[in-house]
Amino acid sequence: MADGPRQILICSCEDTMPLDAAAVARGCRNARVETAHQLCRAEIERFRQAAASGAAITVGCTQEAPLFSEIADEVSAGPIAFANIREQAGWSAQAGKAGPKMAALLAMAAVETPDVPFYSLSSDGIVLIYGRDERAIEAGEMLKDHLDVTVLLTRPQHIAAPRVTEFPVVKGNIRTARGHLGKFEITVDDYAQPVPSSRATLAFGAPREGATSRCDIILDLSGGAPLFPAADLRDGYLRADPNDPAAILRAVLRARDLVGTFDKPRYIDFTADICAHARSRIVGCRRCLDLCPAGAIAAPEREDHVTIDPGICAGCGQCAAACPTGAAAYALPPADVLLRKLRTLLTAYREAGGARPVILIHDGDHGTPLIDALARHGAGLPAHVLPVAVNEVTQVGLEAVAAAFAYGASAMRFLLRGKPRHDVSGLVKTLALAEPILSGLGFGPGRAATIETDDPDALGAALAALEPAEPVRDPASFMPVGAKREVMRLSLRELHRAAPAPVDIVPLPADAPFGTVKVDVEGCTLCMACVSACPTGALIDNPERPMLRFAEDACVQCGLCRATCPEKVISLAPQLDFRAATAQARIVKEEEPFACISCGKEFGVRSTIERVAAKLEGKHWMYKGSAKRLDLIRMCDDCRVAAVTAADFDPYAAPRPNARTTEDYLREREELKRQYERGENS
Repeated sequence: MADGPRQILICSCEDTMPLDAAAVARGCRNARVETAHQLCRAEIERFRQAAASGAAITVGCTQEAPLFSEIADEVSAGPIAFANIREQAGWSAQAGKAGPKMAALLAMAAVETPDVPFYSLSSDGIVLIYGRDERAIEAGEMLKDHLDVTVLLTRPQHIAAPRVTEFPVVKGNIRTARGHLGKFEITVDDYAQPVPSSRATLAFGAPREGATSRCDIILDLSGGAPLFPAADLRDGYLRADPNDPAAILRAVLRARDLVGTFDKPRYIDFTADICAHARSRIVGCRRCLDLCPAGAIAAPEREDHVTIDPGICAGCGQCAAACPTGAAAYALPPADVLLRKLRTLLTAYREAGGARPVILIHDGDHGTPLIDALARHGAGLPAHVLPVAVNEVTQVGLEAVAAAFAYGASAMRFLLRGKPRHDVSGLVKTLALAEPILSGLGFGPGRAATIETDDPDALGAALAALEPAEPVRDPASFMPVGAKREVMRLSLRELHRAAPAPVDIVPLPADAPFGTVKVDVEGCTLCMACVSACPTGALIDNPERPMLRFAEDACVQCGLCRATCPEKVISLAPQLDFRAATAQARIVKEEEPFACISCGKEFGVRSTIERVAAKLEGKHWMYKGSAKRLDLIRMCDDCRVAAVTAADFDPYAAPRPNARTTEDYLREREELKRQYERGENS
């Protein structure tokens, strides 16, 4: 970071919007604010001089960002950030009141975002065209000079035999497909190759089932159901309507360019050690598996954690938003960075004189064009609506919702497509979890909700109709630092502190990542199986005494304890107890240990030892007629071994049953026959 105050350059874009430099200065403290009329043309030297000074710069323009970046490279400028204050604030029917919003957007743009890791996909250009008629072959003709083409026809009829075989044309039906760009693998039924003697039309040989093939690209012109879930998000899988020549041409042109090595963001940072999916082949948490629309998450049979294929992952972020432990964390940006952006945005807006801010979460592919269209052709965004762009709206979790209201937001809206590209149930669950928390703390219902539209006018109408309530009186100012679970705890604690009507406990819906466990104490034997299964250390034993303790702050309601308990005495109770963060682990059950009758060493649980001894006494061959034998149950491990060795005990001396003979089987057979004749055995 460059030394000295940040310099902010804002331009009226040829007086098409008013500028409130004083409000910007109040919101962006310790920054030098300069205004311009035409910064990108007539006053470009002002930017060049500012960049050459080496100071950190924020430019209130994104349209000419390439030009400014080019000049910055020429003069070896310091850090430079861009904020869109024109479409998002100045081009609005409420532009005269947008000074605080401009300050907030400019301040948020300066928040540093870490670099995103990338994952490489490599394609050699082997394409499979899956179709049903000549149009698939025509697509192959267009691609044959650029890619290695194979055409697979499903139930072909009257396909003219080619004069020269320039690429393979086979028949078959794809049963399964998996993989991604550069690593597709398909299984084909009814697979057959054409016979060389095909005359007028292609004739095919004997078909076979279960043929497998690999390719780098799949061009699907079959017109049937997609081969993959969320097909539009699968890299390397191109699909077009076989009856739309323009769509086929667009798909062919896209396929032609898919040769080489491509970098895609590694959207999810996964930490297997804290995954709460399973323990010892017993499944607990399935949140990410149930939410992933692209099928990128799998649960290997012999692993206690899930796996995420970065080549398939499309970056919706629902797994990260729902993950209770933070094992799946979003990287574009990380949760703590998003919270820092919200903190900076709302703090600057408030200090610049803004009131009742509404946070509008949107993505770049859908939300940004809608906001731009509303600014250019409509009334623009209201002055109190603060847009926050994210990679995917569904990546936003409960920690961001809680932090936004703790920082002083009046309302929060998530802009979704009218026709979503993939399932958005993860966001629905996040809002369903936030609703009882906000309502329970006195914020009232409907503070966080969605706007689902592809129409900029409908977006404008929804925002204009929104009447935001008062924000918290004493907004939080905490700096979010740490992994997702720690950031979420901090956000909820600060939300509780600033809430209008704080309460200690808020009941939550099923599958919430917070709650307590209820144990039927009478049925619990203190076997500690739940302690071994708990992935977060919420259930704790005591190495000195038979004792089970529970720390609610660490519980993620994964259900592994419930599934593992042999006595089935554990149940889950989802709730948010704001006292849990500072409370000590509570004792669930405690019993007296049993003292070894030989050395006095404490081991096991008294009630369990006595119950086992009572069940074995006189009922098991090993202990019949010998009180000393039964004393072995009441000894610790060391004393038991010594006693057995001294007594020369033979563990194989158990009475053996009489050998069964042929006569025994014949008698049983005759008895069964008589029972059948009497109708006693059918």
